[in-house]
Amino acid sequence: MYICGVSPYDFSHIGHARSYVAFDVLYRYLKYLRYDVVYVCNFSDVDEKIIRRANEFGEDPIALSGRYCQEFQKDMDDLQCLPPTHQPRVSEHMEEIKEMIAKVMTNGYAYTVDGDVYFSVDSFPEYGRLSGRKLEDNRAGGRLAVDSRKRNPADFALWKAAKPGEPSWDSPWGRGRPGWHIECSAMSAYYLTHSFDIHGGGMDLIFPHHENEIAQNCAACGPESNVSCWIHNGFVTIDDEKMSKSLGNFFTIREVTQLYHPIALRYFLLGTHYRSPVNYSISQIEIASESVYYIYQVLQQFKERALKRADLTEEDILRAIEERALARKNKEFARSDQIRTDLVAKGIALMDIGTETVWRPCVRRGQEQPAPPAQLEQSAAAVQKEPPVAPSQLKQSAAARQKEQPAASLQPPPWSCALAISKEDHDISEGTTDYTLSHQGNKYLEINWTQ
Repeated sequence: MYICGVSPYDFSHIGHARSYVAFDVLYRYLKYLRYDVVYVCNFSDVDEKIIRRANEFGEDPIALSGRYCQEFQKDMDDLQCLPPTHQPRVSEHMEEIKEMIAKVMTNGYAYTVDGDVYFSVDSFPEYGRLSGRKLEDNRAGGRLAVDSRKRNPADFALWKAAKPGEPSWDSPWGRGRPGWHIECSAMSAYYLTHSFDIHGGGMDLIFPHHENEIAQNCAACGPESNVSCWIHNGFVTIDDEKMSKSLGNFFTIREVTQLYHPIALRYFLLGTHYRSPVNYSISQIEIASESVYYIYQVLQQFKERALKRADLTEEDILRAIEERALARKNKEFARSDQIRTDLVAKGIALMDIGTETVWRPCVRRGQEQPAPPAQLEQSAAAVQKEPPVAPSQLKQSAAARQKEQPAASLQPPPWSCALAISKEDHDISEGTTDYTLSHQGNKYLEINWTQ
């Protein structure tokens, strides 16, 4: 899975958060389904906006982008996004980029003009297959003004000749730096080969960015190039207008998380289908914040009741955690395991998260749990009313009950529950008296015996 990353020249805004939270959910779900996922999300750290900002501050562009890469990663940690498998930077993959440009040129899809290298869209008849746009309808420009030296105004740059005050690298076409689109093509091929499963980003990347990626990938690699599934998330809007730094109508992630918990922002962003626009407002983020607070308040109540069931206090558990940590430090692993096992038997699970150990309620294991008194009395009454029945008579008994009363009046008895079907098909030893009926609505589906 390759997701197009940010151009790190400033703090990221919540439009960026929307994209990476959405793909974090996809990443988590694929891992939950036990797929072996290689997740790549890049940093475009060689970009006009970065260079312009660095010149304003009198700072090296690579150093400035590196600083904002770290700030972006901090924001993603706050939003509970798992780190991708790889987070490559353009500045670290110049050789791969130049190699791909050379292949495109060798195959006849690009041309040079004064040290610049342009992709010829006329040479690729399938151009527009992702966006559905016709070549004559495409608006040239996008990020940059139209260059009159190009054969077609829609041709896009693969390599840009060096200019004063810009970082540059040696190449067969002279010193310069890569165009925007070729960066992702080269890095995705490097980490995932030319054929992989999922490519994603915001809807604004469908054209021209992803359309251009397809063209240059096919030009370089031919039929070997393939992306099985393209996924694009919707925008975050302010008053129904796309949030962006260029429009000046944005809130940074950091601005929001200074006032609201990052989980509240994540909850807000996930409250809308990933392809639909989500309109940001103070009232909506406050509703999300209130909802998250309620959820965590309920979770705290769960923990309080778990302590009560276990007949423990939180101080008891913290002491057990300290004892276990000491046992592990002293390599007394049997003692460490026993502490955890004893707590699990009482419905308390320990979780090691980094260097910290926390606890949560869990299903009790390792001992039989007594049923509540009311349930025991009810079960005993049911057994008294129902004498022991031979297994061979059970199916006839269930059929008789269905004939004796209308289906609508059939209700599961109070002691009934759904159980897994036994492989032995009711091969029950003599003397067994307890049985249950699994049911769906008013229809009895199966008779199960329990030892």
